[in-house]
Amino acid sequence: MSTLVNPSTAAIPHQRSPIPWVGHMFGFARNPYQFVARVAAEKGEIAAFTLLGQRIVLLTGDEASEVFYRASDEVLDQAAAYKLMTPIFGEGLVFDAPLARKNQQLKMLMPSLRADAMRHHAHKIVGEVDELMRQWGDSGQMDLVAQMKQLTINTASHCLLGREFRYELSAEFAQIYHDLEQGVNPLAYHFPNLPIPAFKRRDRARARLQQLVGGIVQKRAQQPVKPNDLFQSLIDGAYDDGTKLSDNEITGMLIATIFAGHHTSSGTAAWVLLELLKHPAVMREVLTELDTVLGDQDDLSFQNVRDLVVLDRVLKEVLRLHPPLIILMRQVKQDIAFKQYTIAAGDMVWACPPITHRLPHLFANPEAFDPSRFGPDRHEDKNLMAYQPFGGGHHKCSGNAFAQFQIKAIFAVLLRRYTFELADPPEHYVDDYTQMIVQPRAPCRVRYQIRSTRAAPPSAPPSAQPSAQPSAQSAPTAADSATASAAGACPFHSSAPSGARVPTFRVVVDRQLCQGHAMCMNEAPEVFNVDANGQLHILKPELTEQAREQVTRAVRYCPNSALKIVEGPTP
Repeated sequence: MSTLVNPSTAAIPHQRSPIPWVGHMFGFARNPYQFVARVAAEKGEIAAFTLLGQRIVLLTGDEASEVFYRASDEVLDQAAAYKLMTPIFGEGLVFDAPLARKNQQLKMLMPSLRADAMRHHAHKIVGEVDELMRQWGDSGQMDLVAQMKQLTINTASHCLLGREFRYELSAEFAQIYHDLEQGVNPLAYHFPNLPIPAFKRRDRARARLQQLVGGIVQKRAQQPVKPNDLFQSLIDGAYDDGTKLSDNEITGMLIATIFAGHHTSSGTAAWVLLELLKHPAVMREVLTELDTVLGDQDDLSFQNVRDLVVLDRVLKEVLRLHPPLIILMRQVKQDIAFKQYTIAAGDMVWACPPITHRLPHLFANPEAFDPSRFGPDRHEDKNLMAYQPFGGGHHKCSGNAFAQFQIKAIFAVLLRRYTFELADPPEHYVDDYTQMIVQPRAPCRVRYQIRSTRAAPPSAPPSAQPSAQPSAQSAPTAADSATASAAGACPFHSSAPSGARVPTFRVVVDRQLCQGHAMCMNEAPEVFNVDANGQLHILKPELTEQAREQVTRAVRYCPNSALKIVEGPTP
């Protein structure tokens, strides 16, 4: 862990370049992953190099990554590192906003990514998958990445933005978003305004989207009944001082929401299917689980998607082997000490999930696709500074819960309706590391055939059976708790005789990890409350065994693993 004082400082191992000032820019731009992998392999968990006059400090492994993920904004500045996003989101928005204003903007976005919002998303995702399947027909061959891009942008816009973006602007919005996404280019880290074609298309797309948003705002102002979606909440919203959001701000925040909920999901969704096709035994486990959990149901619910624990482990392993972002970055504002080294103010620090995820002392047999590593007997994701596909700490991607729910729901439908097979040899399917947002390399072809039956293959191994999990829908409401309390059976209060010492436990929250997703409040509303500012409050400092089931679910489903059960009373 870092401190701000380091009395004995050694020089950070430096990757030298023969080209002054330019440094390693050419190697980095050619293949960012290969470059950082070589630096980490040669120099270790902390290494320095130069890009266009800027000293970069690369941090890999769990100990060095903790410096990156645990530091505050005052120490490591996210805004200074992500100037490439300013032309996409807009000036004065998110990364380009002062810290206090940025926090207010993010607070406005969180409600669309919380548990109560996601309960309404499952049937929308099913509808989008059904629509795509009508286009596929009974059999054929497709470019998997292109299809997953279309599906995830449709589901994200439908769930997060509103009906206009999905049904009135669908084709144009998809092209606009594509042009914006292409602006996330290695060159943009240092030269976000170069007059190159990709950046010109990015700027035209941003201007056109703001024009479309302004039109929708005016149209909605004339509607007597307003939709209940994120777009409307931004139209109605205001900063703490009462200032309403401009069309530019609404546009930028809608883009930020889609980036949080989509921009990394299409590649991940493609890799879920590719890895299952490469590993038929795992595919059989997933199919058996789908048949067991869903039965003959045609629809999905928030809860039965969460009950797909085998599919969840597959998704986690895909994110370990194929994290969508190669690097995350911050600029150092105050000197930081790590072991015997000092990272100086003015340096840029990078974390690198795909390197950390392949370290053998953190993950057993790290190159192997092995979803069982996330099972209850191994739980290799428990080290939060080692497993980091969405980043870590308080700045972990706030869209991670939606993204995982979205992808699981998509495959809960697709895998029950179609069989798939690779159209090329398995070794053809590899990551394209020439871009900053990682996707499978093109072309990415798969064949599909409609199923004649949904039944999972009977030869699936016993480990495929999902562990029995209590339904979150059985969690008590406030009225249920009041009734149970009146009957002397409230799960949050002991009915032991007066004077008897009842075994207790408590819940602690890591404030640097909690983002206010409110999954815990969904599971145990008597224990957890997330207020309008996204602040989590523990309502009961001590709990008895009767509450353990619900609280354990709350801990399990926390997207950021910010909660922990501690045995015994409050000290």
